[in-house]
Amino acid sequence: MGIVKISDELHEEVRKNSTVMERSINSQAEFWMKIGRVAEQNPTMTYEQIIEREKKNQNIETMKLINE
Repeated sequence: MGIVKISDELHEEVRKNSTVMERSINSQAEFWMKIGRVAEQNPTMTYEQIIEREKKNQNIETMKLINE
């Protein structure tokens, strides 16, 4: 485990988002870092494509609630 120093403003944004997403502050920051890393490595992918790829990597099936 390491320590990452971030600005107070970014920490506050992580804290607020972690509450909405029902994640710990550390889990929210880790999620953002992981998605950001994948986005940098795959600049043509959308956020939705990144999430779908990560779900497939974890063998999570997506259930659609409405017909698209």
